[in-house]
Amino acid sequence: QVQLVESGGGLVQPGGSLRLSCADSGKIFRFLSMGWYRQAPGKQRELVAAVSSGGQIKYAESVKGRFTISRDNAKNTVYLQMNSLSVEDTAVYYCNGKPAGLGIDLSAPGPYWGQGTQVTVSS
Repeated sequence: QVQLVESGGGLVQPGGSLRLSCADSGKIFRFLSMGWYRQAPGKQRELVAAVSSGGQIKYAESVKGRFTISRDNAKNTVYLQMNSLSVEDTAVYYCNGKPAGLGIDLSAPGPYWGQGTQVTVSS
């Protein structure tokens, strides 16, 4: 029903940029709130950014002004443009989907997760 596949991770130098993509092969993408989470070694998974089906957006304070989340419902894809990357952004980044029926709190993840994509920021 919902299958999320991330791409776009990799190794980048501090100050560089990456764009992550998450594609859904299902048919209800436009009804999902979509989010990006990340988990660094030894740390809990945390929200990076989320966008509701209606276009509301939430960012973690640590990425405001550097990261931009967007969605293309025609392509069933959500993006995360990451600029001015720092070593502290190194983590596995996960895509998440939450049906509208589970609430509109963008801070809370839904039941659908991608497999994750590694982002490493290093010189």
